[in-house]
Amino acid sequence: MTPSLATNSERGLTTAEAQARLKQFGPNAVVEEKVHPLRQFLKRFWSPIPWLLEATIIIQLFLGEHIEAAVIAGLLVLNAGLSLLQEARAQKALALLRRQLQVTARVRRDGEWTTVSAEMLVPGDVIHLRQGGIVPADVKLADGSLLVDQSALTGESAAVSVAPGKTAFAGALVRGGEATGEVTATGARTFFGKTAELVRTAGSANRQEHEIVGVVKNLFVVNAAMVVVVVGYAHHAGMSIGFVLPLLLTILLASIPVALPATFTFAAALGSLELSKRGVLITRLSALHDIASMTVLCTDKTGTLTRNEATVQTLWTAPGFSEADLLRAAALASDPAGQDPVDGAIVKAATERGWRAGELERTAFQPFDPATKRAEAVYREAGGMRRYVKGAPVVIGQLAGVAESLWQPQAEAMSARGQRVLAIATGDETAVRLAGLIGLEDAVRDDSKTVVSAIQNAGVRVVMVSGDNALTARRVAGEVGIPGELCSSEKLHGDLCDDAMDCGVFAGVFPEDKYRLVRGFQRRGEVVGMSGDGVNDAPALRQAEAGVAVANATDVAKAAAAMVLTQPGLGGVVPAIETSRRVFQRVITYTLAMLTKKIEMMALLVIGFLLTGHKPLTPLLMVLILFLNDFLTMSLSTDRMRFSFQPNRWNTRGILLAASVLAAGKLVFSLGVFICGNYVLHLEPALLKTLTFATLIISSQAGIYLLRERGHFWQSRPSGFLVASSVFGLGVTALLVLRGIFMPPLAPAFLLAIFGAGLVYFSALDWLKVQLFTQLKLR
Repeated sequence: MTPSLATNSERGLTTAEAQARLKQFGPNAVVEEKVHPLRQFLKRFWSPIPWLLEATIIIQLFLGEHIEAAVIAGLLVLNAGLSLLQEARAQKALALLRRQLQVTARVRRDGEWTTVSAEMLVPGDVIHLRQGGIVPADVKLADGSLLVDQSALTGESAAVSVAPGKTAFAGALVRGGEATGEVTATGARTFFGKTAELVRTAGSANRQEHEIVGVVKNLFVVNAAMVVVVVGYAHHAGMSIGFVLPLLLTILLASIPVALPATFTFAAALGSLELSKRGVLITRLSALHDIASMTVLCTDKTGTLTRNEATVQTLWTAPGFSEADLLRAAALASDPAGQDPVDGAIVKAATERGWRAGELERTAFQPFDPATKRAEAVYREAGGMRRYVKGAPVVIGQLAGVAESLWQPQAEAMSARGQRVLAIATGDETAVRLAGLIGLEDAVRDDSKTVVSAIQNAGVRVVMVSGDNALTARRVAGEVGIPGELCSSEKLHGDLCDDAMDCGVFAGVFPEDKYRLVRGFQRRGEVVGMSGDGVNDAPALRQAEAGVAVANATDVAKAAAAMVLTQPGLGGVVPAIETSRRVFQRVITYTLAMLTKKIEMMALLVIGFLLTGHKPLTPLLMVLILFLNDFLTMSLSTDRMRFSFQPNRWNTRGILLAASVLAAGKLVFSLGVFICGNYVLHLEPALLKTLTFATLIISSQAGIYLLRERGHFWQSRPSGFLVASSVFGLGVTALLVLRGIFMPPLAPAFLLAIFGAGLVYFSALDWLKVQLFTQLKLR
């Protein structure tokens, strides 16, 4: 907090002083860091997988393979463009969601009260706050008192009293009272601003990229081993490096997952588009992988599981009064036209019981004053003037002159349920009688219990993390079905040991605590989701792998989250989990198909060379395979997939082992065709390359349908786009092979024989796949 600066409260700052301080402290705003679009685009080329592709482009240019280099460069640019376009669309949608509200402040300058933009406030300014306004900066009250709603800042659903000498924080809503005070902090130095700074420093690792880099590293180990074998054989046979260099380049091309970045981006973009139609905005595509892997969801209470609005829940009537009498008296002590949520809740409850506003003439009204802790209204009735009072039970009990034993047990019972308790009294101008007590609480959303149950059924542990008090948090957790103990204050603010992390409810939590909780779960190996709506949630939203901002979230929370819900409540999390897990399964299928195909091709190139001394493929034919296989395999991102009922995790060891075994199975087929062509049919080397080209295309297409279903391949129907892509790829292959484009032509009988043999062989290989996936827990 900025130290208080010398200010004359009678005249405030002068214009010159305000201008000088504005230059010193800057505008009263939290600056949002913006990255230039060109820098965002170029960033897509700076990660391990693009580096591999870029290195290949350089090698190809060096060897004069300009067409091949252009193909890979085009795929790189396509991937970067898709990613940037999709995230830009999400950010644009977020910008449209934000309310364009110009906040102003009543400030004393040069001895006169004037209205200025909140951004122009500086430390030392004297400002006036009143009911219905927003606290524009951190303000230390000098006189008067306020009742403020700080739920967006602290998570506390109940309004808080701020007395003279205390500070009202920037971003809070003034629910009652009036006060004058001095601005003590602006911009990034406010409570709000410090939270925003914590948001900028928070962040989690990209798990998907880490796993994929690990897979590709293993692929390149295989590639390096095969290169060593080829070079060693060539040296032993007396072959020149110039003779084997095209083969080495072909092996390198065979090993590089050219379409991998574009496929992952495309799959995530389609998933994001599907979710946007269901009211869920994905702000970064990599978040879909994290949502699919999410094991723990830390959910805020206020405004997420609850409505963030007061609701009358409990009534206790004093002797001589009915519930209708109690609600009528409470409504008459409220202001139907005001902005106090408590007044609104009471008026709504009374109206539902038949009360109608305007039935009596109100002659005086005093809204709730935090200093006196009561509100009062006076009405003209047939028998004369009548008073209606509501407020803190102790205050109203003393005003009515009743013993605490009459109302205190009932008040304590309501408080034990986490309710806010108000006492109501009515009478003439000389004395009032206690009418009863009203218990209000932040009502749970109608769908919260169903949504929490659905998330739990998806294998995700749900815990509540709230800034509210323990009683309220425990009550809401019980109503929505969140199990587990309440975490004690000592555990929460301690070292967050395992006992603390096993709790189901965390109450009295500050912004730094939410951030620490997310980090604590991550240290245990959990993939953490965090849902919330307030400024207090933003650092944890950014730190979590899957930050979820709900519909009524502040702009700071939306900017920090990976996913924004446009419909109230947590309902959008359920389709997000289902869709993200489908996307995850598509990615796994592509990775399996890619690895299997790459290992098969590299092994065929090396073994074929060792057996015949000829190069089985040219670099140009390998580039054609990249187009007809790698590029078309992207259609897997549209395939029909069943989502898992448990969080998805990368089983890297299982994937590599399965790919290796299945690649060996596929190699039996492709190498068998190659050996038959060379030793049985005695094809010339050039025609043998055509045969190898056609065989690898058919083997790759068969592999896609083999791997897309974890059970037997006939148990689910592929997407129309996947089938169309296969038909297109096989059609182009037939055209090239039969017409002899870029290669000697092959007789139609050979092509049909390869296709028929492949159909029979891969149908048999499907039984091995099912057993293998079961053993490796990939089903």
